Amino acid sequence: MAHMNTTNPKIDTFFNRDSKWKEEFKQLRAIVLDCGLNEAYKWMHPCYTFQNSNVVLIHGFKNYCALLFHKGALLKDTAGILIRQTENVQAARQIRFTNVGQIIEMEATLKAYIFEAIEVEKAGLKAPLKKTKEFSVSEEFQTKLDKNLALKAAFEALTPGRQRAYLLHFSQPKQSKTRVSRIAKCIPQIFAGKGLND
Repeated sequence: MAHMNTTNPKIDTFFNRDSKWKEEFKQLRAIVLDCGLNEAYKWMHPCYTFQNSNVVLIHGFKNYCALLFHKGALLKDTAGILIRQTENVQAARQIRFTNVGQIIEMEATLKAYIFEAIEVEKAGLKAPLKKTKEFSVSEEFQTKLDKNLALKAAFEALTPGRQRAYLLHFSQPKQSKTRVSRIAKCIPQIFAGKGLND
């Protein structure tokens, strides 16, 4: 294949298997490879890299397939097509498609976005991630941490992603007693060094 610096059999398997988005995936692959990126297989999806940095990923969902830009938040998005999957997603943005025609029609735009994403990598830009301390800590959890230094140490030893998941989980309920019971349930997991969904 032209433009392909390294072939990866796992990726061929991904593109050759019968999927609802087979045609769309092939079209997206051709466009991305045309931009000179390396093809890798990460998170069970084709992922395209520039000097080992992840630039875009191809993935499919029930109702759409998408090109996911790892640092999409840093792109100018002149066409207004980037979508933030959920509010917890910080840097990544998707461009979604429901048929191959849309992809063919948007080829020039997609390439412009990919080239811009490569420039972001070349410039070494980092997506501004919210620091864990910018996530609100519920009053109930703060009280627990202040009283229990071992718990505080265990919580601080968790990865930032795990800390954030707990903080969101603890501050969601409107009622204090629900928050308290959520915290109580999770304390053993925090001590075990585990995340909310581990």
